Amino acid sequence: MARLTDYTSYRDAQAHFSRQGLWDLFDGTRERLNIAHECIDRHVASGGTALRIAHADGADEIIGFAELAAASARFAHFLLSKGIAPGDRIAVMLEPSLAFYAAMFGAMKAGAVAVPMFTLFGPDGIRLRVDDCAPKLIVTNVEKAGDAQFGGGPEVIVADAAFLHSLGGFDESFEWRTTGDDLAVLQYTSGTTRKLPEAVRHSHRSIVTLMIAALYGTGIRPGDRFFCPSSPAWGHGLWHGTLAPLALGVSTGTFSGRFDAVRLLRALQDFGITNLSAAATHYRMMRNSGAAGNYTCKFEKLSFTGEPIDSETARFIEAHYGIRVCSMYGTTEVGVILANYPGAGDLDVRDGSLGKPVPGVEVEVHGPDGKPLPSGQTGELVVRRRDGWFPTKDLGRTDADGYFYHAGRADDVIISAGWTMSAVEIEDAILKHDRVAETAVIGVPDETRGQVVRAYIVLKGKPERGLEAEIQELVRTSLSRHEYPRQIEFVESLPKTPAGKVNRKALRDALPQA
Repeated sequence: MARLTDYTSYRDAQAHFSRQGLWDLFDGTRERLNIAHECIDRHVASGGTALRIAHADGADEIIGFAELAAASARFAHFLLSKGIAPGDRIAVMLEPSLAFYAAMFGAMKAGAVAVPMFTLFGPDGIRLRVDDCAPKLIVTNVEKAGDAQFGGGPEVIVADAAFLHSLGGFDESFEWRTTGDDLAVLQYTSGTTRKLPEAVRHSHRSIVTLMIAALYGTGIRPGDRFFCPSSPAWGHGLWHGTLAPLALGVSTGTFSGRFDAVRLLRALQDFGITNLSAAATHYRMMRNSGAAGNYTCKFEKLSFTGEPIDSETARFIEAHYGIRVCSMYGTTEVGVILANYPGAGDLDVRDGSLGKPVPGVEVEVHGPDGKPLPSGQTGELVVRRRDGWFPTKDLGRTDADGYFYHAGRADDVIISAGWTMSAVEIEDAILKHDRVAETAVIGVPDETRGQVVRAYIVLKGKPERGLEAEIQELVRTSLSRHEYPRQIEFVESLPKTPAGKVNRKALRDALPQA
């Protein structure tokens, strides 16, 4: 019988998709399901590689399914020896490594709830999350152990080589007992609307729904050599970059340590990666490194998520690698809802487009009155749920052929003298200048116009006389005569969210208060 992984075209995706087809990709049922089993244990017999990790220091770490299955089982037994019960939280604050994956999958095998935490969190960031989810243990490295220890806090485990060696006395098999509805992962978003971003609850059943993104957002199929450089502390790196490929028996790769675009390019070449899914920032840094021509990569599928990719970087990717990079759009709350179906030869990848809805999902653009807008008009992207339309808080539009386009976050719209402008579109125009490395655009108060556009720009090299006017004229020419940054500030760097997205809210918050 054909499986959903046997189909690659857009037409077949619409014709053959079913919820039962997703379940047919797994061993488990709704009554008995475990993410660690589906991602690791059932693929041991293949003898294949599960993970390829490119460490920032130049080292490569290769982990097989069998090695990871044994290490995670030992960690699960270790948790039981510590009195950990089903549903207890286990925080894991490590860079990608055998210790990180053994702890994450081991926690899920034991019926505990894995809580990935970003390694760059300081003491305050750690304590906020610990106070919120109350983990029994924090598994971390020696460098972060001091930050993770505080009065009344959980026990801190330093997962170094000695700790991993100490697990050798535990059994390398484990009998898990979870159901599909049991909580598996508690994940904090990298959003900026609250001091402590909301924790999203993922059950073991989430691995089944995740296959929609795997099949149509990143285009993963058996035989791919996959790589995702995003940190597994965040949704893209953990779910799309780690759990999705492993669940299909596909080896995946990632980056560990301080990101470096040249190190990434070498890893992509050395690992023979054919399918890369990254943040827009990663691709932009690959382009800005000037080193892409020094490495041979044989990509068959490329995708991005997190924020729109600028047109200059998209053109660079197509010119250098011979294929177009595909958007995958969604939010932590609604999952992936729009995609360009990487690997589907019958769906165009249109400039700036988010693609079309994934199978089984309805997406529309609504106006302020909650009614659908015709093609070409900008409104809020909404997705249908059982009880109605759920807002994404992102703006977008459609074209006559049903392709969706992103117009920024709802709070990134700039209204100046009655004109409505998109920060995303202005940023894209600024990035066409060959001296611009990065940019972020916000609206700032103005007595006459209400708001004017202010651009923060990271340059390649030093500012020169006349450069500001040159950039302004480029935007006028690219967009319209009124749609340009009246204020420009050249900066050394831009504020980013922990997941690497440009943080426009931080720029707005830094403005002097009236």
